[in-house]
Parts: sequence; C-alpha cells; structure tokens
Amino acid sequence: MTVFSRFRIVNIGILLSLLVITSSLLSCTAAETKTSPNTNSANTSAKNAAEVSIPIDANGPADTVRVFYRHLKAKKIREALYLTNMRPAVEGLTETELKEFAADFAALAALVPEVVEINGEIVTGGKATVTANLPNEDGDRNELQKINLRRNGDVWVILSADEPTEERIRKEGKNYFYSLKIDTKQDEARAMLERVSKAQLAHSVQNGGLYADMKTLIGGGLLPPDITSSDSTGYNYALNLSTDKKTYFATATPAIYGKSGNLSFLLEPDPKGLSRITSKELGGKPMK
Repeated sequence: MTVFSRFRIVNIGILLSLLVITSSLLSCTAAETKTSPNTNSANTSAKNAAEVSIPIDANGPADTVRVFYRHLKAKKIREALYLTNMRPAVEGLTETELKEFAADFAALAALVPEVVEINGEIVTGGKATVTANLPNEDGDRNELQKINLRRNGDVWVILSADEPTEERIRKEGKNYFYSLKIDTKQDEARAMLERVSKAQLAHSVQNGGLYADMKTLIGGGLLPPDITSSDSTGYNYALNLSTDKKTYFATATPAIYGKSGNLSFLLEPDPKGLSRITSKELGGKPMK
C-alpha cells in the first residue's frame, strides 16, 4: 500500500497506486546493501546532501526514487510517471489530456516533502528496495517507508502498480486514468450521499424530526462545502426537501458523463430514516 494511497486527494484519489510502499523494512541476504553511513559519499554533491544519508550512484535505484520525487514535487507528472511501471498510462496522453488531471496531480505534489531523505538501498539482481522518510497515512509525520523497483534493461523502474494493475494498464493504456477517475468519483458520490443521510439524521434528531436543506446542513458543519460544486467532486448534488420538511431525497449526477462518472445515484430514506442508495447508468441524467 502506498503512503499516498490512503489520502483522499481533493475527493478524487486518482493516484491510489502511485507508489507501492510497504510498512516494514526488507530483510535480505546475498544482496548489495547500502545503509546510512556517518558521512555522505564523494559522489553526492553538497546540493543533494540534505536529501540522502547513503552513497547514491547515478541512475541507480535510490537515484531513480530521488528524481521521481523531484519531478513529482515540481508537478512534472509525465517525467515522474515515466520512472514507474505506470508509464503506459501516461505516455499516450496528449498535453491537453494530461491537463485534465492537473488538479489531482497538483494536490498530490503538495503532499511531497520539500526534502525526501533517502536512507537505504538493497539490490538483489534485477530487483531493488529503497527506504526513505515519507509522510505516514495520516500525513502528520514522516516514517520510514519502502519503495520497490525492478531493472528494465539499463534503467530502474519504480513499481507503482501491482501485477494485476500493471496488466490492466498495459491493456487500457491512457484510458486507465480515465477509468480510474470514474471508479473513484462514483465511489465518492455514493460516500457523499451516505454523508447526506447521516447529516439529515443528525439534524432531525436535534430538530424534532425535521430535515434540512443543503445550505443549512453545510452551515451547521454537517456537510462539506464542496458538495455544491462539481469542480472537485465530479458530480452535481441536489437535495429535494418536502414542504413540511418531514421527507427528502437526494441525487448525485455526473457533471460530465463518461469522464467524471457513468452512474447516477439516488438517496431515499425509508420510513425509519435509514438510507437506501440506488444507482443506474442513465446517460448523465439524474435518477428520479
């Protein structure tokens, strides 16, 4: 699981598998191992000294990881993903198409520390593991994380995707990011409607069984403000409240059918107030 994979980036999470980093260190025998020495090696320049605590060979596994993070921090997304096994998903994208994911990548870049300390490298034949201090799953502190790589010819490639995902990427090519985005947006649309249900339940308990409109729920801190915009969510949300405020239903409809989502969703509480969410592909039209 990547350290970034658990972040919900601007409610999109498009890069759920950006880095495959496990939580424990690799123990390995019969391998070339580099661990933190007391001093930096001569081939590490003063400019990079703050980033490393081991000798780093040019174009080696640790250097590949270092360059990857530099590109990612600088929002050079194509260059960064070219260093991973997700390359087929990005190399077919035009610059215009790549810009469609700019907000997602920018949010991810913001999570990358200014300095990524690399402090371990283990090479076993055509495989390698690099350890570095990276944000934990909560983002509140850095922890030692592990990054796996493999040698492809003369270069090292970061294994950002597991084998099934890599096979999917090979088959789908540039369409992988689009399908991943749709899957993620749809999951988040369902989750948002579940939040609406919980918000309405909380409001009704405090207000004699009466429900509220979206503005009231947002003002009370029960719903996030971005539910009113599809810019980050990819969906248009509507909450329909009865005149007596005793019943309601809510819908989530793709802002751009086929790009931000395929499914339309409907939330209808049952007589006991429990939510029931259904979905259907309606060509971008809201469920009724």
